[in-house]
Amino acid sequence: MLQYVTLLALILAFLLLLGVIFALQRVAKTRPNGGVVGESGFTLEGYSYTLILLAVIAAVGIGYVLARDSPWSGHIMEWLNIVVRLMHITFGIAWIGASFYFVFLENALNRTDNVREELAGNLWAVHGGGFYYLEKYKTAPKQIPKSLHWFKYEAYFTWLSGFSLLFVVYYFNASSMLIDPRVLDISPLAGVGIGVGSFVAAWLVYDGLCRTEFVRSPWFKVVGFIIATGFAFFYAQVFSARAAYIHFGAMLGTLMVGNVFFTIIPAQKAMVKAATEGTPLDPTLGKNALARSLHNNYFTLPVLFVMVSNHFPSTFGHSYPWAILAAITLGTAGVKHWLNLREKHQTDTAVWVLPAAVGVLLAVVFVTAPPAQSGGSATAGAANACAQEIPMSQVNMIVQKRCIQCHSSHPTDDVFKSPPNGVVYDTPEDIIRLRDKIMQRVVVTKTMPQNNKTQITQEERDLIACWINQGAKNK
Repeated sequence: MLQYVTLLALILAFLLLLGVIFALQRVAKTRPNGGVVGESGFTLEGYSYTLILLAVIAAVGIGYVLARDSPWSGHIMEWLNIVVRLMHITFGIAWIGASFYFVFLENALNRTDNVREELAGNLWAVHGGGFYYLEKYKTAPKQIPKSLHWFKYEAYFTWLSGFSLLFVVYYFNASSMLIDPRVLDISPLAGVGIGVGSFVAAWLVYDGLCRTEFVRSPWFKVVGFIIATGFAFFYAQVFSARAAYIHFGAMLGTLMVGNVFFTIIPAQKAMVKAATEGTPLDPTLGKNALARSLHNNYFTLPVLFVMVSNHFPSTFGHSYPWAILAAITLGTAGVKHWLNLREKHQTDTAVWVLPAAVGVLLAVVFVTAPPAQSGGSATAGAANACAQEIPMSQVNMIVQKRCIQCHSSHPTDDVFKSPPNGVVYDTPEDIIRLRDKIMQRVVVTKTMPQNNKTQITQEERDLIACWINQGAKNK
């Protein structure tokens, strides 16, 4: 009964939000600049965008309630995953693209050649068959134009859609995707609470440091990296390796959207208000906003890596996943630093940056490589197991017992109702064809079965490794 009441409430909320969104959009079209509301600078159009996200969240809730304890649970959850993931990627491209572009613009400005007094610089560009001329003011123009575009909704929607995706993939299936009893045996509710609470804690620590004079010290970056590594270590001690990586990326994303919401946009609103009213403008507002924007720019590549890391167990499947995550974060941020120097034509003064960053990333490749004798086994009985030829029937029996729940044409798993990534082991031929993938996921990185849900033993992993090393014969 409670499930039906919850479903009805979510549907009514969804329909109500759609109605309000439609009304706000119509009113906003009749007013200049989207219909500014009060002195906050927020517009009716902005409110409608916020309600659109709330409607999406309500739709996700509807999908979850429909899916729970339903024969369609896997199907509905998969489509929720697809829709929310697509939204997250789309908004993320818009946000990160804007970050890349405006930092490039700041770095590449002409600041000396025929620059008017009120300008900080200008830039000529050609794109899409047309020429563009851009100017940056030192503070603000004498008259603020009525049509002024704000770059903020890309950030808000990226974080909200990403947070929704975190629920769809990890929190709604916490016992399967978030919690690994071999790492820490906690309840799903505790895991969700720790994950969300860590984002708040990370923001408080980071924002607190940014509000001190220490932010201007070169050591700020070093301390920031150490703190980030601490969070990576913490997540690896609480969650499954995959979930730890995703939470690290979500933590960085939270810092990025916090910078936009709490520092960058308020500073821009203060600048617009001062220019409109003709009052003096505090120059530190613009400097602080620019600094936070630059921080976001350095976060982008590590966050992008985390977004794709789930598909590559060589990273999160290592014995020390937090160290690999920290190293890749350092390497990718180093690459971004070199790109920023290049845009400012300053690479001659720091020629070591790119080689050092690439060296860190290559070191990660070397460290995560499997041993020369692929098999990944450290058990005493592994050598004895390989002394005799392993028959296909023995390997097939292990696969049918430990893997087929998810990786079959008709999975029986409680979460996956279709084979993940289309990988099936229905026949011995399927197993032979995918032996390299099995070696990487089951033997070397031990990331499959997911959180060892089917309790595969080390001896079984050893037998599979021996069979593959013996040529993966169908005998």
